[in-house]
This record gives sequence, structure tokens and C-alpha cells, in this order.
Amino acid sequence: MLGRDLVSSLERQGETALGLTRKDLDITDAAAVTEAVRDSRPDVVVNCAAWTAVDDAEAHEDAALLVNGLGTRLVAAACAASDLRFFHLSTDYVFYGDASRPYAETDATGPRTAYGRSKLAGEQAVLELLPFSGYVVRTAWLYGQHGPNFVRTMIRLERERATVDVVDDQRGQPTWTVDVVGQLIALARAKAAPGIYHATSSGEATWFGLARETFRLLGADPARVRPVASSAYPRPAPRPAYSVLGHDAWARAGIKPIPHWETRLQQALHHLDPA
Repeated sequence: MLGRDLVSSLERQGETALGLTRKDLDITDAAAVTEAVRDSRPDVVVNCAAWTAVDDAEAHEDAALLVNGLGTRLVAAACAASDLRFFHLSTDYVFYGDASRPYAETDATGPRTAYGRSKLAGEQAVLELLPFSGYVVRTAWLYGQHGPNFVRTMIRLERERATVDVVDDQRGQPTWTVDVVGQLIALARAKAAPGIYHATSSGEATWFGLARETFRLLGADPARVRPVASSAYPRPAPRPAYSVLGHDAWARAGIKPIPHWETRLQQALHHLDPA
């Protein structure tokens, strides 16, 4: 979702953007990573590569850590060797997920899942190897035109089912990939201080609330969406009950945070197809 939107946006703005897929580059291969960075001679590197199968990571933590931890470390090391700025995408899963206020960029981490632990390892590598040119950009609850995601699934289910049951005891920030791309580009152009940033929409919602708003914007009856508890959908990896992230670092960088999720969802629906 994010990588394709980033490359497309940069190209529309007249920038030269080289997007490498998994077939193009295995980020767990140190020699390949070094060669790719050396040969492409970029000004900025953005790491959108990740093991994102949260539940599968519980049974394959070493494999997830290889990509999210070691892979990120190798790319960061290649950037350090070439004196490049590096932007790494991370996740709300690095937190425990039981807070009662938005997590600040400086709050202590404490992942509960294998996925979260593997992503935290990547963050630590970036901050260790690139203290003056490394950026960790955490995001969450992403939806966009490319790839499967919750909003596109709701668009499809609205057409296919009379009612839909959706979890109502997890809170987060629905975030359009296009908006994360905007924050990344603004961050790179502002030459802001390195460190941790939270690229999520303002406001908060439950999955149930997001589904109801999606139905409403589609012209469907929101009452067709029914609330259920997380226990109705047991998963190998526990989902955070509270994944709301704070945005103070944007103010310090002189960049506006992403607007409210409802405003952005209304805009995004014109660009989304059902999954």
C-alpha cells in the first residue's frame, strides 16, 4: 500500500523515485543491500519493506525478526556508510496497547507480540546506527488503494452482506496511506531533526466506528454494522486495545499533523475500490 503510493506521489511531483520490490532486493542480504544503495546513489532512503503478517509472526518470530530487525539494520548500515538520511516505517505494535492517553513519541515501548518485538528491533537499529540522520515513522490502521485493508473490505462487504459484525473494543487512528506519504515527503524536505514521529490521523475510533462511518459515506445504513467484542474473533497475536499515537514531534518540526480521520476517510473513499 504505502510503497506504491510513495513512489507515485514522488513521480507526480517531478522527483526521481526508485521503488525496489522484494524480487528486486532481499533486504536480509547484506551484500545486495550495500550494492543497491551504492549503485542507485539516492539522496534519501525510505524503508517500506516489512514482514506485516501479525498472526503468522507468532509462529515464525525468527523469520519476522530476520526481515524487520536484521533487514532494517542492514539498510540502516548501508545508509550510514554512505552518509544518507534514512526513513523507516514502524508501527503502534511496539507499545503494549493498554494506555488511556495517546502514546507520545518518547513513551517507553513494550510490545506484546512477535511482530511488535521484530519491529522494535528495527527501530532500535535505526536509532543506534543513524543518530543524526535516522527517522522512525510509526503508523497504524493503514488503508489505501493497493493491497487488502479494512476499509476496502468494508466497501466490499457493504455490497455483499446484509449485516457485518465488527470489533468495538480496540481503539486507534484510521490512516490513509496517501497522508502518510505526505508526512514523509514533508519531513524529508523540511530537513527536520531525526528521531521518532507518529504518522497517524488525528482523532480516534474503534474498528466498529470506522466501519459505521464507511457505510454512512457509502450511503448505506450504518445500523447494518453491529458491535462485537474482540473475543468473537480470537487471533494468535493479541491486538492492542488502545493504539492512539500522539503527534507532538510534528509541531517541533514545523509540520502540521494529519487531519481528523473522518475528514480524510471521506476524501479517500473516492479513490478506493472494494477488496
